[in-house]
Amino acid sequence: MKILVTGGAGYIGSICAAELLAAGHEVVVFDNLYQGHREAVPADAAFVEGDLRDSDAVVRLFQQHRGFDGIMHFASFTLVGESMQQPLKYLRDNLVAAANLLEHAVANGVGRFILSSTANLFDDPVIIPIDADERIVPGSPYGESKYFIERMLFWFERIYGLKYACLRYFNAAGGTPDRGEHHEPELHLIPIVLQVALGQREKVVIFGNDYPTKDGTCVRDYIHVLDLAQAHILALEALDRLGSRKYNLGNGNGFTNLEVVETARQVTGHPIPYEFGPRRPGDPAVLIASSETIRRELGWTPRFPDLEQIIGSAWEWHRRHPHGYRRQG
Repeated sequence: MKILVTGGAGYIGSICAAELLAAGHEVVVFDNLYQGHREAVPADAAFVEGDLRDSDAVVRLFQQHRGFDGIMHFASFTLVGESMQQPLKYLRDNLVAAANLLEHAVANGVGRFILSSTANLFDDPVIIPIDADERIVPGSPYGESKYFIERMLFWFERIYGLKYACLRYFNAAGGTPDRGEHHEPELHLIPIVLQVALGQREKVVIFGNDYPTKDGTCVRDYIHVLDLAQAHILALEALDRLGSRKYNLGNGNGFTNLEVVETARQVTGHPIPYEFGPRRPGDPAVLIASSETIRRELGWTPRFPDLEQIIGSAWEWHRRHPHGYRRQG
């Protein structure tokens, strides 16, 4: 199939693009390079630089590259904290980008759509692990923007017949030898911990140590980015057979922040000092996904479920690329 990957220069999008190519698909990457990196785009993928908020740029994309069989939509503003400070950047810009993409997708006969959604849909879960049928209570304007896009997809299927899958991520982590996590600023725990191991930070700050968990720190469900990519491809290939779907994606196991630090110490051989800071507003004590639906329907099983595997693969990439995708010299 010929697949358009929006945000395909970013962390998850670039790895998914590489896995699509390895599976024999043709890939076109569309990215504005705001958060992505041109160096992350696989060499065998066609690359178009542009912004989904610019309708004319989207028109040119579909004129230049015709015959897409499906779209994987990763392009988005994704920072929960920033969305609480700049809500319109999320409630307006994320939606305008998605609306432009969907408008021209159906106008050009695209019949399959995979949305990179979020676990931030579930700010107040009733049951842990969190099932895909859990009630939706977005935890931020970012989460709300993804929920609105899920609702757009509902109506585009009803009106235009567009089949879709919404994949709700929990904590993506890990890397491949060629691609890894490089954000500026970096706000995710595992790459921050590894930056301490590389001597690029003095210490890790862990937000809160008085949660009702086994060591007082938050519990999160980490999933290897390659397992996420596999889930995207399986969902895409199953749309014609199963119809539209919504899946939560995670290991089903939770690890505390202190367990992440201790595992990183073992993997890297570095001491990795840390200190405790105050809780961050809105941080739940425990977030663990139930992936039972996608396991049952698509046969998806995480290939790299152990925290040591996840951190080890991230450490391999960070050691090879200590400055991320920034060119040196």
